[in-house]
Amino acid sequence: MRDLKSDESGGATGRRARGELESGVLAALWAAVEPLTARQVLERLSGDLAYTTVLTILSRLYDKGMLVRHPAGRGYAYAPVRDEASDTAVRMHTLLERGSDREAVLTRFVSELSQEDEQLLHRLLGGQDTGRGDGGQ
Repeated sequence: MRDLKSDESGGATGRRARGELESGVLAALWAAVEPLTARQVLERLSGDLAYTTVLTILSRLYDKGMLVRHPAGRGYAYAPVRDEASDTAVRMHTLLERGSDREAVLTRFVSELSQEDEQLLHRLLGGQDTGRGDGGQ
């Protein structure tokens, strides 16, 4: 019989939340100053993951175009294609595009910002009108 774990991400199933491993691998790569091998990524991750699991996640991220890889010994060293901020912005934009009512989505997003984040957004938008070369589109 399988020993079930209970944690925040996987509940009583012992399974991780969808995308949790990929997020962990990306976080390890973003924190690194140079490309990492699968062994180096494994050493930076918490939990008792198998080396082959990390290899699988790295391969999937590479196949999705999220990583580049360079020969390193008999394997590869991996690096993210985009920095963390750029990756998050792309994901936010993708989610916004999926909604049928952009105004409602943006209104809800802004209404749930902390006061500090709302002030930051106002400050950033204040400089946008001359900062974009695409006419604001």
